[in-house]
Amino acid sequence: KSVKKGFDFTLMVAGESGLGKSTLVNSLFLTDLYKDRKLLNAEERITQTVEITKHTVDIEEKGVKLKLTIVDTPGFGDAVNNTECWKSVADYIDQQFEQYFRDESGLNRKNIQDNRVHCCLYFISPFGHGLRPLDVEFMKALHEKVNIVPILAKADTLTPSEVKKKKIKIREEIEQYGIKIYQFPDCDSDEDEDFKQQDTELKESIPFAVIGSNTVVEAKGKRVRGRLYPWGIVEVENSAHCDFVKLRNMLVRTHMQDLKDVTRETHYENYRAHCIQSMTRMVVKERNRNKLTRESGTDFPIPVVPGVADSETEKLIKEKDEEVRHPMIHLFMFKFPPSSLQIDFILPNKETVSPQLFFFVCV
Repeated sequence: KSVKKGFDFTLMVAGESGLGKSTLVNSLFLTDLYKDRKLLNAEERITQTVEITKHTVDIEEKGVKLKLTIVDTPGFGDAVNNTECWKSVADYIDQQFEQYFRDESGLNRKNIQDNRVHCCLYFISPFGHGLRPLDVEFMKALHEKVNIVPILAKADTLTPSEVKKKKIKIREEIEQYGIKIYQFPDCDSDEDEDFKQQDTELKESIPFAVIGSNTVVEAKGKRVRGRLYPWGIVEVENSAHCDFVKLRNMLVRTHMQDLKDVTRETHYENYRAHCIQSMTRMVVKERNRNKLTRESGTDFPIPVVPGVADSETEKLIKEKDEEVRHPMIHLFMFKFPPSSLQIDFILPNKETVSPQLFFFVCV
């Protein structure tokens, strides 16, 4: 039934411009999601702010349908002052959680559309010595909200030894700064050795060193997707050249469901628990306030009028008391007219009074 219905998956890509985010997304899913994109000139880039754009594409492979939503963040990290430039990204993730929480709490819960972000590919620049302050702040701000998968962009600008050293450096800094990236689940004891080996290689590949290309070149008599340089050809789908195949298999084949499960069971549940706790605190606070007003003898807060004498304040209180009493008397007289009541009430001093007068006295 799930295969017939299809699957939904939302992938966010984040990182500064020029790291090949668009090219990699098109390479991963063999599509052109950015054909209508407008390239900004230098002046427009100066005033550009962080935006959130969505692209949806339907992919079908061997009868299995996948509705893929790509969330892009153009303008991230491009300004001179990038203070809290990740805030709009965090707000977008929270908005999707909030919408799902509202739909889940509503009456029609059968056809809830899941727009929660299941994975965030964060692109790290290959130029430099590990993580920059912006990288650290972004991942620390979002690691409790979404599954972060770090990507070492443009791996073809580095030698194999440089890629290995940079991966070790980035992993050490991620652990040093307490950043919680997506953790691959451990293999079961009954899994075969080949699968365990693949899982070990996948964990050691973090961050994934990737190369993106949408052009087809000829290498050794074969037509492959890659990049042609004067010194040779870099093949995108060659595991000896980059981790593109490992990343694609992880996202689409082996760990897509686990990414969705972690989003639902960890990140969304944390948000949901926080919302319920906030609502509970508001209810308790309101109950305590109502309890205080009842104990004080009023069902409503008495406004304090500055500059008014005590006698005038008492006069206002009496008028408010009369406004409350009169509707109650009229309601009693309407429900119990004199002709309908044939009984009298006896006061403690043994005087007999009518029900209407008795009610008036009590009020």
